[in-house]
Amino acid sequence: MRIAIGGFMHESNTFSQESTDLQRFREGSLTYGTPLVAVWRDAHHEVGGFIEAAERLKFDLVPIAMASATPSGPVTDEFFEHMCDVLVTGCRMAKPDGVLIALHGAMVTPRFPAADAEVLRRIRQGIGPDIPLAATLDFHGNTSPALADSANILIGYQTYPHIDQRQRGILAAELLTRAVIKQVRPVCHVAKPPMLMHLLGQDTGREPMKGLMAKARGAEQRSGVLSVSLMAGFPYADVPDMGASAIVVADGNTSLAKSVAEELSAAMWAVREQLNVPCPEPREAVIRATASGHTPVLLIDLGDNIGGGSAGDGTVLLAELLRQKAKGFIVVVYSPEAVNAAKSAGLGAMSDVSVGGAIDRMHGAPVKVRGMVKSLHVGSWIEHEARHGGRRENNQGHTAVLDLDDGNLLVLNSLRTPPFSLGQLTNLGIDPRQSHTIVVKAAVAYKAAYNPIAGEIIPVDTPGLTAINPARFPYRQIRRPIFPLDRFDN
Repeated sequence: MRIAIGGFMHESNTFSQESTDLQRFREGSLTYGTPLVAVWRDAHHEVGGFIEAAERLKFDLVPIAMASATPSGPVTDEFFEHMCDVLVTGCRMAKPDGVLIALHGAMVTPRFPAADAEVLRRIRQGIGPDIPLAATLDFHGNTSPALADSANILIGYQTYPHIDQRQRGILAAELLTRAVIKQVRPVCHVAKPPMLMHLLGQDTGREPMKGLMAKARGAEQRSGVLSVSLMAGFPYADVPDMGASAIVVADGNTSLAKSVAEELSAAMWAVREQLNVPCPEPREAVIRATASGHTPVLLIDLGDNIGGGSAGDGTVLLAELLRQKAKGFIVVVYSPEAVNAAKSAGLGAMSDVSVGGAIDRMHGAPVKVRGMVKSLHVGSWIEHEARHGGRRENNQGHTAVLDLDDGNLLVLNSLRTPPFSLGQLTNLGIDPRQSHTIVVKAAVAYKAAYNPIAGEIIPVDTPGLTAINPARFPYRQIRRPIFPLDRFDN
């Protein structure tokens, strides 16, 4: 049995003015052909799951290509066309018995608001109507019903933080191989309630998402149901398919897939009000943090959530910590220019730098700081544990650590890097457990790494491209009415 594998993954924030081009994918991960196996084999990622399944189920892998980049603005049409050509041509040449493809579900290009559906459409067109095709999707995919027109199998992550990626890849491979030998005839249905989910409410470790996931696992036990995926959606994409969804894969029974998907969609709708999580504004949050005796305190910078496509150079919380003369904090800021200034000053020297506000002013104005260059680093490390995103090899680019006195550390990096691994700090010689306050530019994904060390967690309603309140954004393309932006009578 020959199975072609590949992937093309990006979470596109359409409110960002930055484009995601070839260089951004090179900074993330871009591999072609056989090297794909070495890069992803040990990763806690669905592609790692594909590879493990090949070894376990004894099928021959035909690696095509894998591309992923840090969330940011829409993918350029040029790179999209390139990757589609690579994947389609590779699948045609492989003459496979089946195809496994890792997608995100929230990729957008200027031409294609549902870019993942277009990828699958082209692959289906390339391999013909009879070859089984399975796709994995991120929990934040804005799942288009058109995906089910091309794929036989759609499998989404079911944890947030995403720590089940490898397992979901294995499940997709298992179902695909069963389809190849005609043991099952998988068919999909996607149901979409008219709602977007508050990002903090998407946490699968808290109610009501925890209960919804239990319902999904229960539905999988029904006769004829092969898999169920509840999808939270990605609210920072102004596209028609933005929002939550329920995906059901059934064995040859389209009516069953539809009825179960609609039932779970209704269950999501029923708890919509409970998904809202109130958060303090920066001033109040810092007051609470500095007074807390449960350390380290995590200040979650929701508006500058790098994993959602924000700038990574937000300064609102840094400025507030400095204004309130806080002690013992760690803040990481994306600032290649400040890194270069620190390198020029040299180890042990004092460096005056301006950080933040380089990309836009949505995340705060530039802040001038003076500190001693404590250390300089290449900025790469290996993550051995299952973490959100599944990345094993990590790189935040050249990095400088400035000592601002009073136990305050400012970490400056040159590649936007979501805080999904404590290695981002520990590889710099920083023990985060010894700090009083850590600013974390995320929403929920950081929890797999940071929860074990946190004394207290304070999500903060900061401004930016990933602000927690959807009413801040000028949506024009999403379907209306949609909760919570519009009123519903029931």
